[in-house]
Amino acid sequence: MDVDWEVEIGGGAPVIEAHWPGLIDLRGHPERIGEVTEASAYPPLADLLVRLNSFESPVWTSKCDVWEPEPGELAAYVDLIPRDGSVFSEWPRVEQLCRALVKGMVSLAELESAAAITLVVRQATTEKADGFGITAYFSAEAGSAPPATIAVAGAMVAFSNAIRGAAPLEAPDQS
Repeated sequence: MDVDWEVEIGGGAPVIEAHWPGLIDLRGHPERIGEVTEASAYPPLADLLVRLNSFESPVWTSKCDVWEPEPGELAAYVDLIPRDGSVFSEWPRVEQLCRALVKGMVSLAELESAAAITLVVRQATTEKADGFGITAYFSAEAGSAPPATIAVAGAMVAFSNAIRGAAPLEAPDQS
């Protein structure tokens, strides 16, 4: 599996608006997962959203989507914000999390698939502050073995396992 991270900030790059008008906040109300249309269409996304919004997760999700770029392909994304409801206010914190997640996912056994995960650091806004957030993209191409839907589901499991092992809200190591 291809796992990487990149940065898209400034110039017309997308901005994560965490508290957008259609937000379904799953942190305190996981039973509302049925209201997330994209999750109803692809159950592995529902599982991922429930796990990322659980009390044990260091992040929460504000937006997601799933689509087929081409027949037989699958792509999805999830916008991530720190659990405390703010944003990553300092660049070193979000960089540290991305590096830890990529390292954690590369070492997981579930990564023996044709899927790809790309973490994209973006500017983000919440009701509390402006700073950084992360968009996690999941994808698999047509003709991959296993099929794209299964490969992306495996990538989502690997990601949720890796993020539970990461510590994104700790201060970065200054050594």
